[in-house]
Amino acid sequence: MAPRRKAPRRRAKKSFNVSAIEAGTALSLAQSTGADTAVQQMLKGDVGAGIKTLQSNVASNKQKITATLAGAFVAKALTKGFASGTLAKLGPIRIKA
Repeated sequence: MAPRRKAPRRRAKKSFNVSAIEAGTALSLAQSTGADTAVQQMLKGDVGAGIKTLQSNVASNKQKITATLAGAFVAKALTKGFASGTLAKLGPIRIKA
């Protein structure tokens, strides 16, 4: 009789994808809402001031936030037609549209 073979082990993927459109949108929204300042205030224990910072920045940048989201929606709709969608590859990181 032939010896039994061990079941093959499943290996983790050695690469991961980053959506360029989603990453750019997230960075733009974080900048528009002043999320960095709000998080710093909240980490210092002043949650109320952090929320007020977010509220005031969102209220003053409504038009920019809306334009960012609309642009991301259009960009995602346009890139759905591309076959691969990969814009760049750097080592294990793939930048996708």
